[in-house]
Amino acid sequence: MTNPKLEQGLAIRKAVLGAAHVERSLAAADDFNKPIQELVTAYCWGEVWGNEDLPRQTRSLLNIAMLTALNRSHELKVHVQGALRNGVSKTEIQAVLMQTAIYCGVPAALESFRVASEAIKTYAE
Repeated sequence: MTNPKLEQGLAIRKAVLGAAHVERSLAAADDFNKPIQELVTAYCWGEVWGNEDLPRQTRSLLNIAMLTALNRSHELKVHVQGALRNGVSKTEIQAVLMQTAIYCGVPAALESFRVASEAIKTYAE
């Protein structure tokens, strides 16, 4: 049986995060963590990102702010690069991170600027 949300989510996940990143994540999945990869792909990417009420650029900027607030550096790096793929400018990313300094705290923003700078540099290479 096929799952349309899983298929849609896989396509969106690859478009935003890059096919190589997604394929590495899925290839590394084993019997234990394969269910979470499928859930993330179908629910986060198929159900939520597949909803067209918000443009992908807006979703990317929201994720950058939320991941800063949650102090999730690894995911932030992935989503900064995804934001660039979605057409978000470095200036927009910078503006969001400046705002997180006020609402999430300067230490969180400083860490996110460090992570975002690295993500932007490696994305451009």
